[in-house]
Amino acid sequence: MTGSEMVLVVITLGAVALAGYLLLRRSGSHQDQELAALRGQLAQMANQSGELQRLIADQMAQSEGRMSTRLEQSLRDQNERTTKSLTGMAEKLAVITEANGHIAALSGQVTQLQNILSNKQARGSFGEVQLENLIRDALPDNAFDFQATLGNGRRVDCLLRLPNPPGPICIDAKFPLEAYRRLTAADNDAARDTARRGLEADVKKHIQDIAAKYIIPGETAESAILFLPSESVYAEINIQLPRLVAASRKARVYMAGPDNLMLILHTVRAILRDARMHEAAGLIQAQVDMMMQDVGRLEDRVGKLATHFAQAEKDISDIQTSTRKITSRGDKIAEIEVMDAESAVPTSQRKDLLV
Repeated sequence: MTGSEMVLVVITLGAVALAGYLLLRRSGSHQDQELAALRGQLAQMANQSGELQRLIADQMAQSEGRMSTRLEQSLRDQNERTTKSLTGMAEKLAVITEANGHIAALSGQVTQLQNILSNKQARGSFGEVQLENLIRDALPDNAFDFQATLGNGRRVDCLLRLPNPPGPICIDAKFPLEAYRRLTAADNDAARDTARRGLEADVKKHIQDIAAKYIIPGETAESAILFLPSESVYAEINIQLPRLVAASRKARVYMAGPDNLMLILHTVRAILRDARMHEAAGLIQAQVDMMMQDVGRLEDRVGKLATHFAQAEKDISDIQTSTRKITSRGDKIAEIEVMDAESAVPTSQRKDLLV
């Protein structure tokens, strides 16, 4: 029974009691019997009302218990969800804090890189360090020299020691950053054209210097490499300045970015490996020639030994013949009877003994 039904029953009982009271007042004393019956009914109704009140109290207590349990479970679930949400938020905040730290460190590194690139000497060192790292990763230590001094007294950033041909190749690192920055900062076509011509003139000057300093007939290869430590600068030159590319090829100074230089170094490594293989093949051929000479001498000595064996065999045969003759002569001597006088031996028999 629900709470509303219980309240309706209580109201009904109250109405019945009120009706009985009014009926008693109207009836008077002459209706004692009916009054007694009504009192009995009222007593019975009072008992039923008490039981109903107890039932209602019990049901309300049970309802309150269930509501308390559901409320407690709901609060517990809400607390767990809140705890999980707060934990997730704390983890996300930790990740965000760590990311902010990385961003701050990266910003510091970018600032440091900008400071390095803003100084020409430091920028040159940056290009040389990048060049050194690429070469050390691709080639063995005996295939290159850094800051090598040439016969004309010039010092080159790196000298690749290749066999002839082509011979040692010089690599010089240049970073035309100012001209490239003017180009990227230009906000109109006229400014970009001016900046691009400045970049072309700057790189062309580097090409001419490298051709004059690092291509030495009889000492180095007939070409050299201009290393541009920036792929963006290398791409800008190759796409927008084809005349500069043609001029570099004519001067035999070939430009290379980091990726192109790595490809060149892999080719150099293959050339060095082939050179070592040819050198090893020459050594093997020399050893084979010496071995064939030894085989010829061995054949001569075997022939001589065979001659000695044949002579020895003939000598042994002669010895065997002499042995047979001696044995035969001994047998004949054994057959001769000893006589008192030499005359007793017939002349023909003496001749046989002398043979």
